[in-house]
Amino acid sequence: MKAATAGYVRATSLSHAVTLLAASKGQARLLAGGQSLVAAMNLRLAGETALIDINGLSELGGITADGAVLRIGALTRHRELATSPLVASLAPAIAQAAPLIAHAAIRTRGTIGGSLAYADPAAELPACMLALGATIVVAGPQGLRRVAAEDFFVDLFTTALAEDEMITAVEVPFAEPGERQATLELARRSGDYALAGIVLARKADGPRIAFFGVGPTARLARSAMAVLASGGDGEAAAAVLDRDLDPPDDVHAPAAVRLHLARVLLRRALAATQTGDA
Repeated sequence: MKAATAGYVRATSLSHAVTLLAASKGQARLLAGGQSLVAAMNLRLAGETALIDINGLSELGGITADGAVLRIGALTRHRELATSPLVASLAPAIAQAAPLIAHAAIRTRGTIGGSLAYADPAAELPACMLALGATIVVAGPQGLRRVAAEDFFVDLFTTALAEDEMITAVEVPFAEPGERQATLELARRSGDYALAGIVLARKADGPRIAFFGVGPTARLARSAMAVLASGGDGEAAAAVLDRDLDPPDDVHAPAAVRLHLARVLLRRALAATQTGDA
């Protein structure tokens, strides 16, 4: 099936893109990697869509160490996340997550900004942002604003972005000295969406744990985090995951299976970050 496109314009600057987006009054979509958007358009799930192509905006690219945060431009491709020495050293959970995203061709075109804006509950990067305490930088007609990842992912395919706003970058705090991070997932086969996935950041003041594929959106496992922060072991933390997660019951796996897999992943991630295998 072919996409129904209502128009196409190539933005020449960030301000131009914001102006075009605001003028469309919610009728246009930003075209970055297009790995989810174009598929939805081809299936006629996105309606008749006008496209604003932001691929030429150099200000949305780049990975830099800026003060105490790793700044990743919205147009950064998944392939760049997987190969960047800065990401590997300062936010290793993201470097581990990138190769798990779909297939090589998709990683070559897909962008971090597109993944976060789409907010697929089975996607790896939203969970990375939650576990690492990242901030999403957003541009709109009123200027820039920063949204904590915990406030950004609202519900299934729903974020805190207004219809006239776009992601420009993410800011990820540097991993602390001695901090260990792990991103793991279980899927039916390589490249498939995960049946369950975890991102664990083991910090000095307690772990941060985010899951994906086990609810309507990526989410922090606050009960399990509290158990571990108070000295509980992995078994105790795994036992309370049913308070944190609400897995879907669908054709790919029953909810009970997804919850079981989440517990398996929590034990594996804790073991990996304890021994330094992550």
